[in-house]
Amino acid sequence: MAKKGARELVGMICSVCKSQNYVTERNKVNMAEKSEGSSKLQIKKFCKRCMKVTLHKETAKLK
Repeated sequence: MAKKGARELVGMICSVCKSQNYVTERNKVNMAEKSEGSSKLQIKKFCKRCMKVTLHKETAKLK
């Protein structure tokens, strides 16, 4: 079985209503290569509270 050493869990919050809707994984090795600064994951997803597709940003690392 493969180990998931390079992956970490992150929470995704809506940029409009600030509610946490999703939990996803990100590869910290690939995300660090794109830019040396703080690279936050940003994805357009459906927000249940806003009832529309909005930009969701990465918050904190979950355990």
